[in-house]
Amino acid sequence: MSTPDADYSGYPPPRPYMSVEELLAAKNTQPIRSLDDLAADTFESDEELEEFLAFTYAERRRDVA
Repeated sequence: MSTPDADYSGYPPPRPYMSVEELLAAKNTQPIRSLDDLAADTFESDEELEEFLAFTYAERRRDVA
């Protein structure tokens, strides 16, 4: 018995080779001109940021002992 996926190897088909410049042009990216380009309002308050940092530091130290 044959299935429609009989020829499927489990790997995605190979993509055509593209240079970094071609990939950047295809996504219409622009160079970073200042730190303001990287700014994001991820946290709604200073308290939320502090909670995140406390959690992150605790997780980093968790397996050290």
